[in-house]
Amino acid sequence: MAEAQETSTPAPIVEAGKVSKWLTENGFEHEFLGLDASGVEMLIVDRDFLIPISTALYAYGFNFLQCQGGYDSGPGQDLVSFYHLIKIADNVDRPEEVRVKVSLPRANPSVPSVYWIWKSADWQERETYDMYGIIYEGHPNLKRILMPEDWVGYPLRKDYISPDFYELQDAY
Repeated sequence: MAEAQETSTPAPIVEAGKVSKWLTENGFEHEFLGLDASGVEMLIVDRDFLIPISTALYAYGFNFLQCQGGYDSGPGQDLVSFYHLIKIADNVDRPEEVRVKVSLPRANPSVPSVYWIWKSADWQERETYDMYGIIYEGHPNLKRILMPEDWVGYPLRKDYISPDFYELQDAY
């Protein structure tokens, strides 16, 4: 009997992007996650390095926080706070973009606020707090923005159970 030959193709080596290389050259710890479908670099950073890295990215030219948000990786898994940054400049057809993610433990989902770097984080961080319960330390007005102040829980967490929920039946 002939033994089956294993032919495994090695995983393609993904070279770090321009922003990731610049951060590495300047001593900023992060992990390069690859490119998304649009070709935007994705980086993951530790919560303790978010402010230094954000400040460096601002100095590098990322002067606009296009989107800040969060998502739940699944029941019992981490929550993620993400930041989509853009370099806004005159006469640029396709501005440079980068997405920074911070993975947070469900038990204590807190991360420093980037409000003091990009003012557009104000309501976006409040919405993420309201829907996922991620605490943005140092935010000037972190309170609910969509749900009533006395609402219990965070509605977009995947383990959220809606209080007093009654399913509507088909009416025909």
